[in-house]
Amino acid sequence: MPTELEELVEFLHHGNTQIRQIACENLVGFSTAQPNLFKRHQLLPVRDLKLLVRDYTPISKNALTILINLSADQEVLANLTEDDVFLETLLAKLTNVKEPNADEISMLLANLAKSDKLEKLLTLKRKIPEAVSTSPKAIDQLMDCFVKGAEGSLNKHANYDYLSYLFADLSRSDQGRQYFTSRQDYDGVVPITKLTVFTEHESVIRRKGVASTIKNVAFDIPSHPMLFSDDEANLLPYILLPITGPEEFSEEEAMEMLPDLQLLPPDKKRESDNSIVVTHLETLLLLTTTREGRDRMRAVKVYPIIRECHLHVDDDDVREACDRIVQVLLRDEEGEGTGEAAALLDAKAQAEAGTQQDQDEDQKVLELF
Repeated sequence: MPTELEELVEFLHHGNTQIRQIACENLVGFSTAQPNLFKRHQLLPVRDLKLLVRDYTPISKNALTILINLSADQEVLANLTEDDVFLETLLAKLTNVKEPNADEISMLLANLAKSDKLEKLLTLKRKIPEAVSTSPKAIDQLMDCFVKGAEGSLNKHANYDYLSYLFADLSRSDQGRQYFTSRQDYDGVVPITKLTVFTEHESVIRRKGVASTIKNVAFDIPSHPMLFSDDEANLLPYILLPITGPEEFSEEEAMEMLPDLQLLPPDKKRESDNSIVVTHLETLLLLTTTREGRDRMRAVKVYPIIRECHLHVDDDDVREACDRIVQVLLRDEEGEGTGEAAALLDAKAQAEAGTQQDQDEDQKVLELF
């Protein structure tokens, strides 16, 4: 004899719209409290919810919310990511500039990226959504939604901030990093350069996801010259500005800093989320992997900025990350390449920067209530 809740779940595929809507509304809370409720009959409720994403707006919104919560379950996650028809449904709705639930779809895609199967987005081609992009590649379309859609400028119902978490997960793979560091044919732009401008955006979600994406890209050592180059990614100022506060530097230090770091206003504020500060510091540590990187960072006086960050941020993780960078930047380079100590320190620096790669806040599965 099915319980009342089990009967309610069965109403997800009822022919009456009002009954489906009531069922969805009342089941949202149970998607976190009793997720197994939705795994009955070989995930029949999940299959129903995937169809309801295409239903009327209120029903679709609740169905998406339930799926966001359920995607923490590996069995459900596998079901969602292996369904190419469902993925196309999400992409079609997300790239519709009138879609009212675009942010919920962004959040669901971010959760689906916990599965390696979603790397298919990097190669998937689909119909070009002319109001959004000129590229047939799904990943380009998502990037254009994120860049053009900040603060509701593309879709008045959405800001697409959670796509930054999707990018962060995709950039963990070699294939993902290759995408973010390669100039794209359709617009002639390297994707990572589209993200760097958001390191000081007002949205903490956007800042956090972008910071993690940049950090993951920094694991690709061959791309470091491009990341450093003033004529290409010019990455350093976008990492250093968020960790810089209102502190004054000596004239000698200030004159050698990057132009963007000179003459900052007295009300300059440092990144308020310490986890993001740590992520930027770990990116800087990764950029010290090569001699060229270390020399560049010494030349533009990165050390004084790290010193002030260490002094003014009362957080153990931030200070530990600062210490690691200082140890690398202030060490003696003499004998590099001939002794084991320098090589081991380089390896240790890169390994330590990567210890949190899969533990950042944006790597966690999102839940809605």
